[in-house]
Amino acid sequence: MDRTLSLALSRRSLLASTAAFVFAGTTVARARTLAGGMPWEPGTATPPVPVRPGPWMFFTADEAALIEAAVDRLIPPDDRGPGGKDAGCAVFIDRQLAGPYGRAGGLYMKPPFMPGAATQGYQMSDAPADQDKVLTALETGSINLKDVNSEEFFALLLQDTQEGFFADPIYGGNRDMSGWKLVGFPGARYDYRDWVERHNEVYPLPPVSIMGRSDWGVRE
Repeated sequence: MDRTLSLALSRRSLLASTAAFVFAGTTVARARTLAGGMPWEPGTATPPVPVRPGPWMFFTADEAALIEAAVDRLIPPDDRGPGGKDAGCAVFIDRQLAGPYGRAGGLYMKPPFMPGAATQGYQMSDAPADQDKVLTALETGSINLKDVNSEEFFALLLQDTQEGFFADPIYGGNRDMSGWKLVGFPGARYDYRDWVERHNEVYPLPPVSIMGRSDWGVRE
């Protein structure tokens, strides 16, 4: 029995080492087509373009004012940090709508259309109380919007606001990394493995964006 087990282990080790050798020998040849058989070349990734301050790219001034008011009610400011407006959520949504996301890049948007399953995804200044009533009415579907389902509109607005609050600042939201500071997320730091297992402890270092930090300038 011991001999049988030993032979089985030896055979398994041989097969594993052989597979590793064959894979290593063919990796270079196949590396350009490993991604699902699609052509691939190294160094061709498209990095995100940092969002710079400037005029609205998608919204009109009135539309931007409405979105800023809405995101500030969805994530209101408090003593722990800024709300959705000051965190740049409206800017994030504006830039997203002005890009491939707003053009529905990668989605099937031309007829003929077929009914899809729910799992397939998406085929003005006022008083805070009134703003909340409007948002609640959108959420519950009691407001009728022309050619748009109000519940889906609210769900998309809420999702985009949350993404703008917690996405990397390179996309225009999470200004000064306020969302990350709120939850103690370290951001794109190179290495924080020393803290992975230290539960219920406040991470002491400030978060870092993909772009680095504004206080990381070159010193003479």
